[in-house]
Amino acid sequence: MLSLWRRARWVRVLTLVLMVGVAGAGGYLLALREEPAQAATTPESTTTAVAASLTTIQSSVSASGTLTPSVQEDVSFDVSGTVTSVDVAAGDTVAAGQQLATVDTLQLDAALLAAKADLASAQASLSDAQDEADGSSASDAQVTALAAQVDVAQAAVEDAEADRAGATLTAPVAGLVTAVGLEVGDAVSGGSSSGAGPDGSSTGSSTGSTGSTGTTTAQFTIVGTDAWQTAVTVGESDVALIEVGDQAEITVDGATDPVYGTVAEIGLLSTSTSGVAAYPVTVEVTGSPEGLHDGESADVEIVYERRTDVLTVPTAAVTTEDGRSVVTQEGADGEQVTTEVTVGATSGNLVEITAGLAEGDEVLVTAFSPRSTGSADSDEQGGQMPQFSGEMPDFSGGFPGGQMPGGGNG
Repeated sequence: MLSLWRRARWVRVLTLVLMVGVAGAGGYLLALREEPAQAATTPESTTTAVAASLTTIQSSVSASGTLTPSVQEDVSFDVSGTVTSVDVAAGDTVAAGQQLATVDTLQLDAALLAAKADLASAQASLSDAQDEADGSSASDAQVTALAAQVDVAQAAVEDAEADRAGATLTAPVAGLVTAVGLEVGDAVSGGSSSGAGPDGSSTGSSTGSTGSTGTTTAQFTIVGTDAWQTAVTVGESDVALIEVGDQAEITVDGATDPVYGTVAEIGLLSTSTSGVAAYPVTVEVTGSPEGLHDGESADVEIVYERRTDVLTVPTAAVTTEDGRSVVTQEGADGEQVTTEVTVGATSGNLVEITAGLAEGDEVLVTAFSPRSTGSADSDEQGGQMPQFSGEMPDFSGGFPGGQMPGGGNG
């Protein structure tokens, strides 16, 4: 009986120890699941003192468009003749005044000589009439008529000289030759397409706001590379804020330096997309920046207001209390006090302070960030059970009777 009673006692002891161990492990695992979740959702705050400072703030309208050359010239001969030389090819870069092509001058030279001869004859006739004039009405009328003939002959000489100069076609602008439509031996007829001026250069069109080459019958097409623009659209609510002459900051992937521009034109006719009206705005690039290419995407910030020496603090420093804008400052004895301020415009993460603070006054800015879960102790990372402070009973001597409880004889 005594042996049986001892066995039963040891069974109860062992069962109790096992239950305590299981309960402890379960609680530990539950804590592992709950604590990281609590740590991850509990934000950490950091308070920093920031001085109110003078800065430049600006207000702008954002838009995007495509970069295009401001100028496109369609250039053709304004005289008739046979092409004797073509001096450039598509893809060449030319300077203003550079020779593009020439035509045969034989007929042009002959026409100029004939015009000069007619002028000389008219001048001689006028001179004779003036010498023979007797003051009568008839002689005066004759002198007047001959003087008019001299004027006509002089104009004919000037036209012939312009035609002779037009035998050499030159580039009216510096830029890239994008199309060449004639070859040596071709016969050209003056005025068949965009005409040339007295110096042989084109009086053809400039693309203005589009910059597109379009469809042309010109013998040469030159796109300017020293003047650029971008056409953007601005919403109805923003277009009233901007005006011609406003400065713009342009971001272009191909540009190595900052690109700036000005608003050159604001369209009067709107377009509608999904019921929202927008107006075309042309922004001309200032100067001739390098690295620009036709068709590149451009992000444009049109600055409609810029002010310097504006007192600002971070927007996070200003809160609302009972309908008032306030900032938090550190008092003389270290306590936090609130100061009422008057705010103005906002620019990025800064807000203008128009009353309540002076330059150099410090305000407290509190920033919140998620608490870092950090790294758990080695037992948690290793997936091991924790070490308990209690000790298991020493069973090294075996159970009473030398057998496990419930075993055979003692």
